[in-house]
Amino acid sequence: MTAAVDRWTIADLPEQTGRTVVVTGPSLGGLGQHTALELARRGARVVLAGRRAERLTETAAAIHAEVDRADVEQVVVDLADLGSVRRGAAELAGLGPVHVLVNNAGVMAPPYSRTGDGLELQMATNHFGPFLLTGLLLPQLVAAEGARVVTVSSQMHRVAPSAPLQDPRVRHGRYQRWPTYGQTKLANLLFTYELDRRLRRAELPVKALAAHPGFASTHLAANGQYGRAAGGRASILDAAIKAVSPNTAEQGAWPTLMAATADLPGATYVGPDGLFEWGGSPRVTTSSRRSLDEVAQRRLWELSEEVTGIRYP
Repeated sequence: MTAAVDRWTIADLPEQTGRTVVVTGPSLGGLGQHTALELARRGARVVLAGRRAERLTETAAAIHAEVDRADVEQVVVDLADLGSVRRGAAELAGLGPVHVLVNNAGVMAPPYSRTGDGLELQMATNHFGPFLLTGLLLPQLVAAEGARVVTVSSQMHRVAPSAPLQDPRVRHGRYQRWPTYGQTKLANLLFTYELDRRLRRAELPVKALAAHPGFASTHLAANGQYGRAAGGRASILDAAIKAVSPNTAEQGAWPTLMAATADLPGATYVGPDGLFEWGGSPRVTTSSRRSLDEVAQRRLWELSEEVTGIRYP
């Protein structure tokens, strides 16, 4: 089920027939859609998990337009809402073993807001929701014998001023959308490394890996800034990002696909091989020194257990 990694290309993506993959955040035109598309093209049963049913239907239709016999299912999960995550996981329980969970969904630098659980929106969507979903799906991942959890981070993890270890239900100073985004992407890596260590300690047949897309032309920034991908300033920003991005959204999904299928150890981080890792072909890369802090990894894990009410593995 794995591919060699001397120089990984999309042609190395192995056959996926008989495997079930859950992809969060599969918005049309985004990294999640292209991740799901390529896995469906190789025969995987792909489960699209997103917050709006109509958007899931759009993405499913786009996948079927390219892969006529694609096996695509849809589950509504709003990662910013811990109750929705629990309901979605309960629905996903009927799938049987899950071979890959791709924690792809995220929001980028939106205006300040709090969720119904009292959490800042970016941390809720980008970290706490995926933390809970991963824990709830862990029995199905274990049942798959050799499953993977792939969490999508970003080079923006390097701008985080500190690890997000304060009480997330309390506002600490003035909200700064970009440093906060950086902290959520740092949280993705702290989570991945701690999860993989705990899985190995528990001798469970699951690996945790992370990937980042470089600078890819998706709608994420426009959606974060304006709550939409088109219309007025959103269209201008979206067009500007497409003009300067070295990678298309399709290419931006390649590191995730490599992390999900190539012959790699747990706690591996995959990103593009170009200048500043903005674009290029996927390769194994390194993350910041702050992301490798085992004390911060453990403290974030314990905080996440307290916030979400789940303990695992």
